[in-house]
Amino acid sequence: MTKADFVNIISNKTGVSKAETEVIVEGFIATLVDAMQRGDRVEIRGLGSFILKKRKPKKARNPGTGEEIHLPERVVPYFKPSKLLKKGIVVGVNDIGKE
Repeated sequence: MTKADFVNIISNKTGVSKAETEVIVEGFIATLVDAMQRGDRVEIRGLGSFILKKRKPKKARNPGTGEEIHLPERVVPYFKPSKLLKKGIVVGVNDIGKE
C-alpha cells in the first residue's frame, strides 16, 4: 500500500477531502519524524511504538569485492507493534482465502 492509497482509503472512510487528508497524513509523518529525530519514543495505543535502537559496531564484507569493512555503531528506527495489532494481523491473515 502506498501513501496515496492510504490517503484515498482514509478520505473515503471519513468523508474528508483527499487534499485535506493528504495534509493530515503529511503532518502526521512530519511530526513522527521530528519526534524520532529528537530521540523521543512515539507510542500510538492500539498500533504500536516507534523507537530508536542502537546497533553495535560490526565487521562486514563488501559483496562486490570481498573486502572486509567496519560498520560503526549506529541508531536505526524500529517499530514495535502492539499486542492488539499483532492479534488483528494474525486473525486477518488466517482468514485470507476463506471467502
